[in-house]
Amino acid sequence: MQIAPPSRSEVPEYQEIRRTLAASAGHINGRYGEFDWTPLRYINKSFSHRVLTGFFRAARIGLVTPLRDGMNLVAKEYVASQPADDPGVLVLSCFAGAAQELGEAVLVNPHIEGMADGIRQGLTMSLGERKERWTAMMATIEHNDITRWRETFVAALTASGAL
Repeated sequence: MQIAPPSRSEVPEYQEIRRTLAASAGHINGRYGEFDWTPLRYINKSFSHRVLTGFFRAARIGLVTPLRDGMNLVAKEYVASQPADDPGVLVLSCFAGAAQELGEAVLVNPHIEGMADGIRQGLTMSLGERKERWTAMMATIEHNDITRWRETFVAALTASGAL
């Protein structure tokens, strides 16, 4: 399932990306789908945080693969939504800001074919390894909460002379 909430809808490049994604999903579903099964669910709408958290909790793989991005709170929300007794696996772009903090994720380069290997690794990972990775990532997320982020950010601004 790909949830792609509309954003920056006035930007022509984003409009083209949405058209391309919808066409690609339609092509794949037309080629590989069956009357009772659809390989891809491409959903181009927003959901409430509560509904998204339910999707995250149910997902065996959280695939967060920006080519260049900031903090990627979705990656952290995915990890935090996972059940401790049977967590899913975060497959994360090495270019995501969250990759610096969440090194226990399966890190992939979204520019190369390693994406499929990362997904396969996540789907075949043992429960013990999934728990170990999840526990380490949750410890990082709990340690680096919003208060710590704010304090670090203000300290960096102060040190730079911006404040």
